[in-house]
Amino acid sequence: MANRENKLNEATSSPQGGAGVRDDMVRRLGRLADAAKDASPFGQAAAPDVKVLKPGSREAEVKDVGPPLDPGPDTLDAPKKPLLRPLMFALLPLALITGAYWYTTGGQVVSMDDAYVEADKVGVSTDVPGIVAEVDVTENQHVQAGQILYRLDDLQLRLALARAEAQIGTVRNSLNALKANYRDMQSQIQQAQNDIEYYDTEFHRQQDLLASHVASQATFDTARRNQQNAQQKFASLTQQLGAIAANLDDDPTGAVEKKPRYLDAVAQRDEAARQLAHTVVKAPFAGIVTNVPAIAPGKYLQASVTAFYLVAADHVWVVANPKETELTYVRPGQSASVTVDTYPDLQWSGSVESVSPAAAQEFSLLPAQNTSGNWVKVVQRVPVRVRIDTNGKSLPPLRPGMSVEVDVDTGHSRGLPHFLTAMFGLSRQAR
Repeated sequence: MANRENKLNEATSSPQGGAGVRDDMVRRLGRLADAAKDASPFGQAAAPDVKVLKPGSREAEVKDVGPPLDPGPDTLDAPKKPLLRPLMFALLPLALITGAYWYTTGGQVVSMDDAYVEADKVGVSTDVPGIVAEVDVTENQHVQAGQILYRLDDLQLRLALARAEAQIGTVRNSLNALKANYRDMQSQIQQAQNDIEYYDTEFHRQQDLLASHVASQATFDTARRNQQNAQQKFASLTQQLGAIAANLDDDPTGAVEKKPRYLDAVAQRDEAARQLAHTVVKAPFAGIVTNVPAIAPGKYLQASVTAFYLVAADHVWVVANPKETELTYVRPGQSASVTVDTYPDLQWSGSVESVSPAAAQEFSLLPAQNTSGNWVKVVQRVPVRVRIDTNGKSLPPLRPGMSVEVDVDTGHSRGLPHFLTAMFGLSRQAR
């Protein structure tokens, strides 16, 4: 480095060499300055601070400067700071007032996301066993109320009905025979009464003759025996007449169709007819059948076994399960809006139809025993039924089990916080 400085001093000290070297240095410094201007984003203001002396001057001062400084974001935003801070301080009270107004006037709508679509649904079955003869519906078919769903083989039940019909005739004939026996027994009793009168007269006659020593003792004994036999026969016939009258419901002259035995036979016939009719299974209400392939012709079904399911499609509702802390101001009749997850761009209108009288856990198989020592408080959920009103609009179908969100307008705003109301109440009392 010392050698370079000595050579530079010698070159500049020479009258001829010094001028050439200075000119060359001036040209180089000029080119560096022009390059710095073009490269700097701030133009000439960021060019290196270089002072160039004219050739022939005895003084040459060159100040080395570093690369142009990169202005940071604070340098660019510096003019904005004086306006931003006052604006933020001015908007802060407005934001606080707006938030307080929103809090006190809000809270009228209670949102319930634990809600699902419900509908009438039933497992189609019948109370008579039998072999499936035919299935008249297909999977997911819409059926009307009273439409035939499937049939069972009815041969056995048709035979039972015929047997019950024949039993009615047998009972009718039996009752008519009892009525005839009753009338015949009445005739026999009348004859027995006549016999008693005759043998009683004969007994007294033989008794008088025996006292007059006209009749023998044997004749008197025969007359007495005949009298006793007539009396016993009359008592026996009277008992038989009572038995026949009991079989005729103590009304031997009444119509056969009103007798208990006849009514029992008719009831058996009606039961056989009912079972025969239940071999044809019909839809109890309009809806859509599902899980139909679970049965097929030839399958044996026990009584009360579910063949498939029928879901009502014309009448649906929503069952929401809000927390008990959300039901403070929910009442039946309040308006509600329903949004279905399947159709996020549509909204159904409705109203609160009813609120369950008990929490859902009260109807569980093993309800919570809150008196136990390890009791833990858990917020319960109370079912709320929401009626859906289509109002004649053409809306997509709702299927049971769909997840929905229900917003109930209670009409009760949140109001001031409790500690503020308590504070104001105390201050008013103090006044």
